[in-house]
Amino acid sequence: MRTQDPKVMQRFVLVIALSYLSCIHLHRQFYNGGSYTLDITGPLMVITQKVTSLAYSIHDGLCQMDEDLTPSQRHQAVRKMPTMLEYFSYIFHFQSIMAGPIILYHDYIDFIHGQRILEVKSLNGYSEKTSNEIVLEPSPATIVVKKVLTSLFFALVFVTFIPSYSIVKVKDDEFLEKTSIIYKFWYLTIATMLVRFKYYHAWIMADAICNNSGLGFNGFDENQQSRWDKVSNVDAFKFETALSLRDSIEAWNKGTNRWLRSLVYERMLRNKTAYTYALSALWHGFHPGYYLTFANGAFFTYASRIVRRHVRPHFLISKKTKLFYDIITFLTTKVILTYTTFTFVLLELKPSITMYLHLYLFPNILGLTGILFLPVILPLTKQKSQTSKTELSNGHVTTNGHAHKIE
Repeated sequence: MRTQDPKVMQRFVLVIALSYLSCIHLHRQFYNGGSYTLDITGPLMVITQKVTSLAYSIHDGLCQMDEDLTPSQRHQAVRKMPTMLEYFSYIFHFQSIMAGPIILYHDYIDFIHGQRILEVKSLNGYSEKTSNEIVLEPSPATIVVKKVLTSLFFALVFVTFIPSYSIVKVKDDEFLEKTSIIYKFWYLTIATMLVRFKYYHAWIMADAICNNSGLGFNGFDENQQSRWDKVSNVDAFKFETALSLRDSIEAWNKGTNRWLRSLVYERMLRNKTAYTYALSALWHGFHPGYYLTFANGAFFTYASRIVRRHVRPHFLISKKTKLFYDIITFLTTKVILTYTTFTFVLLELKPSITMYLHLYLFPNILGLTGILFLPVILPLTKQKSQTSKTELSNGHVTTNGHAHKIE
């Protein structure tokens, strides 16, 4: 960052950071027999996000015109090179060093200087420049207790039930040959959900740590209650009750989603989804299961867009048909998530492919059928196209499988 031209510096930083992270990933993979272990790669993945996001923010702040930036890029742009103290304070700050969430540099500096508190107070009638009033931060005690208890609940459920639903069991010949496809999906659904509980425990506890230090304050709601969701990494309830793959992705690992969107999706001119999933896979490491998960993720993201565009308008004629559609999409989303993510947990190539074959590649065939035949069987009419445009005009656009409000 200090020695390269800011016009190209961010690319050097991205290549160097990912190369070093990849070396550590390979070291873990070769010396730990292909299984997951808790080691330096977890914190290093978070540090890689911080270093690269900062590099791109410096590039945006020093080399780009404001009108050429997206609203999020404009907000995160860094107008001067950080000092050594600011840099290492940001990279190694204790709240998120172990498990995230990634806090972008601009938000971290605002937290250090109390800028977020002052901004909210100024909206309520105070002026930062003219008032000498001592501004007290709102207490995070209630939300911290709630998040700690929620985190411990997920940990308790995980350690209680994971021995009965170990993902390793799916490699047994008896499980593969003597169980029905419905039982296989049921077992994989429970096994992958329990693994998610492990992540819920870590991320929600990390959120509580951030909030307890004052990091994560996001203003007040309509009831003048303080909100502490600015750096939240996961919405467990929204993920488990999602009605679409898009909503699931939006609720999961939100810090990484912001990072991927900032570095890749908003900067690529074409094949945005493919490049975004590719960077996500590389960032996670080199276990084949990761690449199977993200390849399927890109495929089903594209398929779900086609299905939603051509099928959903037919179910908006009444509340009953809309409810029926929501139930079907809820169940379908659960099946697709199970099918897509069990390889992320299993990690190995051969057992994953074997399980795919015993599931008859049913979700892939269904998705491919939708992509190829739905546009022919259920073509978009002018009225349905207008419905899609109306949804966009109501304030949402879709990027990388996420719905974002238009600012």
